[in-house]
Amino acid sequence: MATIDSKIPEGIVSQKWTNYKAHQKLVNPANKRKLDIIVVGTGLAGASAAASLGEMGFKVLNFCIQDSPRRAHSIAAQGGINAAKNYQNDGDSVYRLFYDTVKGGDYRAREANVYRLAEVSASIIDQCVAQGVPFAREYGGLLANRSFGGVQVSRTFYAKGQTGQQLLLGAYSALMCQVNAGTVKLYTRYEMLDVVIVDGRARGIIARNLVTGKLERFAAHCVVLGTGGYGNAYFLSTNAMGCNCSAAIAAYRKGAYFANPAFVQIHPTCIPVHGDKQSKLTLMSESLRNDGRIWVPKKIEDAKKLQAGELEGRDIPEEDRDYYLERRYPAFGNLVPRDVASRAAKERCDAGFGVNNTGLAVFLDFSEAINRLGRDVVEARYGNLFDMYEEITDVSPYENPMMIYPAIHYTMGGLWVDYELSTNIPGLFAIGECNFSDHGANRLGASALMQGLADGYFVLPYTIQNYLSDQITIGHFSADAPEYIAAEKEVQDRIDHILNINGKRSVDSLHKELGHVMWEYVGMARSKEGLEKALVLMDEIRKEFETNLFVPHIEGVNIELEKALRLNDFITMGKLVAIDALHREESCGGHFRVEHQTEDGEAKRDDQNCFYVSCWEYQGEDKNPVKFEEPLKYEAIEVKTRNYKRSKTGRQMQATLTSAK
Repeated sequence: MATIDSKIPEGIVSQKWTNYKAHQKLVNPANKRKLDIIVVGTGLAGASAAASLGEMGFKVLNFCIQDSPRRAHSIAAQGGINAAKNYQNDGDSVYRLFYDTVKGGDYRAREANVYRLAEVSASIIDQCVAQGVPFAREYGGLLANRSFGGVQVSRTFYAKGQTGQQLLLGAYSALMCQVNAGTVKLYTRYEMLDVVIVDGRARGIIARNLVTGKLERFAAHCVVLGTGGYGNAYFLSTNAMGCNCSAAIAAYRKGAYFANPAFVQIHPTCIPVHGDKQSKLTLMSESLRNDGRIWVPKKIEDAKKLQAGELEGRDIPEEDRDYYLERRYPAFGNLVPRDVASRAAKERCDAGFGVNNTGLAVFLDFSEAINRLGRDVVEARYGNLFDMYEEITDVSPYENPMMIYPAIHYTMGGLWVDYELSTNIPGLFAIGECNFSDHGANRLGASALMQGLADGYFVLPYTIQNYLSDQITIGHFSADAPEYIAAEKEVQDRIDHILNINGKRSVDSLHKELGHVMWEYVGMARSKEGLEKALVLMDEIRKEFETNLFVPHIEGVNIELEKALRLNDFITMGKLVAIDALHREESCGGHFRVEHQTEDGEAKRDDQNCFYVSCWEYQGEDKNPVKFEEPLKYEAIEVKTRNYKRSKTGRQMQATLTSAK
């Protein structure tokens, strides 16, 4: 069995990052411009990394699939990171953010990584404020601090729906500054299709020019992947339609471990499916859960009338409403973490209490908030979100409760990386949602920003130098070397195969079929029987893809070919999620095995046998991957069963942390 070295520094958890930085190797400023770095992706992680590395003086090649570095999955990030600032004087701290994140991830994250994440949260705020982002304590009335994801403090900034957008604009402004300075060369409308390995190290990529259709070779001293997660394997998700996992899967096929793929997050506040022609689900901001109350009818006959369109939500009297989150989790109520809220909604709908025509929706009701605060206050807080909901559904949330249902959102699994953000392939780094490490089995609301910007601005710039410090003598690489030519041929052969299948099935039809299998059997609740069935069905989809796919022969821009290449990777990814879920004989966070639950239907962990990071090594499309395990080691936090039915005081929590040291 392979030895998994996470390279976590020695010492107490609060000093590990400080000690690491004190002893890291450095690159002479004059030598930085002699080193080439490829950064793939331009979301929060990719843009911040490319900008930071360019500013440091490295020669950076930055790739994005869009025509400009703009939209990414991180567009909706709202930043649950102000713990260290403690703006609200409500007892927040680095330790609190650390503890909440580890607990929210159901104790399946690395302690050291999470503490580092919490530790740099203050720096993220300072960085964003310096860029002009409205992201700090300010008195203009634009910002509100709200609680997301089960935390007991008002940690998350919310700026009328614009915080995430502004954060991206801040990262992009930093990136474009370096593009204009000449330290970063931006390649728009390029998609990475393979990583090039030379003498065991990542030394470049093969990318397809999405405008001309030509394959191009790029060489560098190292490669950084900031390409997001794999949520679109489910077809319908909250991700932008172009989000894909092809770069990560390319690395996986070249030997990079894929870690914890079973850990996918279901977001509880999405607008339910409303037709079979949909290609995306609309994500409603989680800030709505601060004032909206979630309920279904108490009486099954009321639910049936709602499903038949004979009643509206406002017609159900207060005494006949089941506020099931407040009933089941009195300490946290509507603010329980996403995995808990999502499964609770599924349980009510599975029991027949769903409130839309499909029976797959619950109410998010603002009537109490409107009565308590007044319509003008609610409109000031959520008006833009209410308007968006009404545009999509033709229902006013002021008059009737919203309808929501869980959907795939974020993926906590990803390429395995060590403490330095390096994969097991030297020279290949993964950051942001592309790696696995910082959340565990579930992610607290708004923490995508934490990992994306932390990795890009404040972690990778340190750790990558440790790798590059002895690479200055290597010199620039030629993309005409045999390894690059061979990698390009391999990609071209794959493209030629897809173009020459000449079947009858469209890419979308097969992707929808895959998505249905994933949601039905590898979604919010998983069973041994269902997962085994999913794997059989995905093998059938793979066979159909290989023999009956139709992709038109088009020179230059070929959207169907783009989608086909991504679908090829989604099928591989889907199988990997199911295999990992089948092997993990426990329930934790976003991974819920029906065989492993408590008497009252909560997740039942197995800390004795499953306290590890699963690391999967690719063996070929027709073979199952091999699993290695990285044991988790906790020093600062006592591992306990999550309980959102009662709260723990800050003093009690601090005492636990102190005694654990």
